[in-house]
Amino acid sequence: MATNEPDSELHDEVGELDDIVGFHIRLAHVAVYRHFMETFADLDLTQKQVSVLWLIDDHPDIAQADLGRRLRIDRATIMAIVNRLQRRGYVQRGQSKLDGRRQTLNLTVEGRSALEAAQAAIQEHEHWLKARFTEAEIQTLMTLLRRIHE
Repeated sequence: MATNEPDSELHDEVGELDDIVGFHIRLAHVAVYRHFMETFADLDLTQKQVSVLWLIDDHPDIAQADLGRRLRIDRATIMAIVNRLQRRGYVQRGQSKLDGRRQTLNLTVEGRSALEAAQAAIQEHEHWLKARFTEAEIQTLMTLLRRIHE
């Protein structure tokens, strides 16, 4: 459980860096990312790939450009991610019924299966992360993090 006591050992090791918010955000990111990668090791999926699969599942017939915009990923990167997922048989492209110039994206049966396995791993990862906080602290943390990235 979280405490409000400073980690004097870390302060002794890094000095004034211990007072830098961005430094602690980076350390937290590294710890969360490392655990995520350990949890996902058997799935052979990245965080971005899982996010793309999840958004496609939540928004059938979504356009690739809309995916990139929602995930704040540039066009070239989102195209590369979708191409990889399509090569693996997880995503299929189609043509929009509303605008023939736009391609739509949908999950295949294999893609939905991969997403379900990823969602189970995410639940495990989220449990590990949230176990460090009370429910009220989680809500506060989410509010504060949104304030940084929105």
